[in-house]
Amino acid sequence: MSSETLSQNEIDLLLGGGGGGGAAKPKPTARRGDPEVQVYDFRRPHRVSKERLRALEAMYGRMAKSLEGWLIGRLRGQLELTLQSVEQFSFGEFVLSLPSPCASFVVDIRDSGGQQGVIDFGSEFAYLVVDRLFGGSGTPTVLDRPLSTIERNAVRVVAERISTQLMEIWQDHVQLELSIGAFESVPEILQVVNREDPVLVANLEVAAGGISSLVSICMPFSVLEKFFAGTGKRSVKIANVSDRERTQTRTLTERLLRSTRVPVSVRLPEFMLPMRDLAALQAGGILATGIAADTEVEVLVSGQRRFRAQQGRLGSKLGIRIIESIAESPEGEATPFNDQEK
Repeated sequence: MSSETLSQNEIDLLLGGGGGGGAAKPKPTARRGDPEVQVYDFRRPHRVSKERLRALEAMYGRMAKSLEGWLIGRLRGQLELTLQSVEQFSFGEFVLSLPSPCASFVVDIRDSGGQQGVIDFGSEFAYLVVDRLFGGSGTPTVLDRPLSTIERNAVRVVAERISTQLMEIWQDHVQLELSIGAFESVPEILQVVNREDPVLVANLEVAAGGISSLVSICMPFSVLEKFFAGTGKRSVKIANVSDRERTQTRTLTERLLRSTRVPVSVRLPEFMLPMRDLAALQAGGILATGIAADTEVEVLVSGQRRFRAQQGRLGSKLGIRIIESIAESPEGEATPFNDQEK
């Protein structure tokens, strides 16, 4: 073997260009079109594809509008409920996002191996529900304390309605049997699933009475597995439905819709009452409203104004005669559809 000694320049070239005056080797640059490297978490894989996310947003968006109509009727006031986001988290991350104290109801899921969900109400919305259900009409006072037993029972009514609508929006994908269980005001005590388990969280934003708040609905991924494991079979099945089957389905749907019962109420115009008269009210007393007997009344369908009517008597029963249809503008003012009597 040759014992030839390397020169300094040759050593610098072998080392990639050091301090010997050799030309610096250019740094490699990413070529245009090269795939971008992304970090992948094997412990918590991202399971919500863009297609599934669009479907989820549509489902929860319909739920938000349906719940909005129900809340307007129950809380007797204007309210706007919109879907803010549908996201995947670990349950531990969801718990960390909750305030303390919180207003969270545990949702029991039948035949799920003991797994549960959570419906959390923002403090502002929880106290708004309490205020309106107990007769208030102004901006609620938000207290920095857990809800009392009576207040929990009031908010529980809304939680039960949400669980019912959750079953409805998921029924085409996953059969869920939900019921409202315990109430919890300390986030750290919530133990519905393991902290590292993935959950689906839908955030609904509530705007009403000068307040803005959130309702968060947390469901474990494992009970929704059929939806995320689907490969589009449901769409293929719908596309292959015959005209006869489609007609039968439409007929059945129309019959169910026409047989649906909706609450209808009639409301007198507002009138003022002195406090002394209000304090003197008792069973059997007569209240003078000052409203003429032939004054028009408003007909409310599911808590929303739909008609103007004339009150009267039909045989031995009270009745109303529809005068015109009305609609509510965004500002809450009634707008007539037409001026003809019906």
